[in-house]
Amino acid sequence: MIDMQPLDKQVPIFEQLKTDQSPVVLVNIFNVAEEDVSALIKAWKNDANWMKKQPGYISTQLHRGIAGSTVFMNYAVWESVEAFRNAFNHPDFQETLKAYPSSAVTSPHLFSKLSIPNLCTE
Repeated sequence: MIDMQPLDKQVPIFEQLKTDQSPVVLVNIFNVAEEDVSALIKAWKNDANWMKKQPGYISTQLHRGIAGSTVFMNYAVWESVEAFRNAFNHPDFQETLKAYPSSAVTSPHLFSKLSIPNLCTE
């Protein structure tokens, strides 16, 4: 089963799930042993295929660190915290977490997009 560590110890994912905000971006950082990279990708692919069928899901993209890194980043867009919370807490999804390799550590965190004049638009 995957080890879940907070990206922000002050506001971990379980605190974020108590809020209501729309839309949100999930950034999930994975660290895994080199020998478990294929197993991580297989487990993530299974999760992503399940998530994309859930109400409020918009999109996802998996990234891998370069130069032989075994750090991965998932970027997923959701219509709302509520939609993500419903999917994340679903028993079927929680069961899929058992498929991740034992070396995998994940740090999921929800974000909202900022608007900064002349740089970032909403």
